[in-house]
Amino acid sequence: MTETIELIKRHGSVRRYKQDPVPVEMVEKIVGAAQRSSTSSNLQMYSVVAVTDEAKKEKMAQLCGNQQFIREAPVFLAWCADLSRLERICERQGYEQVSGYVENYLLATVDTAILMQTAATAAESMGLGICFVGAIRNRPRDVISLLNLPRLVFPLAGMALGWPVAAPQIRPRLPLDAVLHWQSYDSSGEEKYLTAYDEAMIASGIYEGRKVKHGRDAEQEVEPSVYGWMEHSARRVSKAVRLELGDVLREQGYYLD
Repeated sequence: MTETIELIKRHGSVRRYKQDPVPVEMVEKIVGAAQRSSTSSNLQMYSVVAVTDEAKKEKMAQLCGNQQFIREAPVFLAWCADLSRLERICERQGYEQVSGYVENYLLATVDTAILMQTAATAAESMGLGICFVGAIRNRPRDVISLLNLPRLVFPLAGMALGWPVAAPQIRPRLPLDAVLHWQSYDSSGEEKYLTAYDEAMIASGIYEGRKVKHGRDAEQEVEPSVYGWMEHSARRVSKAVRLELGDVLREQGYYLD
């Protein structure tokens, strides 16, 4: 066990923040450290927009599901897949970027995801807390307008950043044997791992008041006798959400052919 692994194992989403500001220098150090992350062919297909203005943060909170912790966090970071910089470089060098196909979008998405996680670890090493915000994709056109994002820049995820009021709850994760496969994928014996994890998640109390509804008649549904990770997750992935994302990606220049 190393100090870094210990830090990673203490990770949990923070949704309550002190009002103390986060110095600009700390934000710069966090993003600068994240830039040392692995990146495909050193293309660095990402950008981040830091939002500290209270009015703009209020608008962002409204666009991201009206979540109060976004208002309270001193900083909101919008992590974006960015092919626009390479577009300008290609124009400068006399080339035409082939941006409208799946591979480059995947490269930009993976680059950005790696950057985000490294930034999270860097922030937590300074005593800060973070919470990733997938709801930045709820109203992507409005977010793009709010942040003045050009063509080929797409907001993948947000991150609330600040000083935590208290240590976050650390959620259990699936047993290692459920996700680590040797030589080939093998799901035999999976049932016992999933059942054990279900029991651990139920015991944590994490689902009290956080049940995902499913279908138009969700209010009338009969609740299962056991509501654990499997029921919660199955409900979540059986419901289509953010159906306009394909259209917005195409509008931003990602045709995904």
